[in-house]
Amino acid sequence: MTVERTVFARTLRQDAGLAEQRAWALLRSGQIDGHKFRRQHPIGRYVADFACDRLRLVIEIDGGVHDRDEAVTSDHLRQTDLEALGWTVLRFSNAQALSEPEAITAAVRAHARLIAP
Repeated sequence: MTVERTVFARTLRQDAGLAEQRAWALLRSGQIDGHKFRRQHPIGRYVADFACDRLRLVIEIDGGVHDRDEAVTSDHLRQTDLEALGWTVLRFSNAQALSEPEAITAAVRAHARLIAP
């Protein structure tokens, strides 16, 4: 991990939007069945919104900008690269993170059951 990527990740942690803050409140401190997540975690050349090393799971919280064509293309490339590194990527919109937090919890639990039944 480069120094620049570490500094960038720290900046992202400080500038988290409301949806990311709410998601972090769910994921932090092993609250979902003891699974430890890190926020704004560098993986390869990317910084994942949230990542659980043990589950090899990335959670991305996408704002409205992710609906634009160039962002969709970039997100697809990013997801493909992360999957090539052995990670599973789950995406949630800001609206889902704010109004359906149980969907995030359910998705983490479902993924955990898939990899360790």
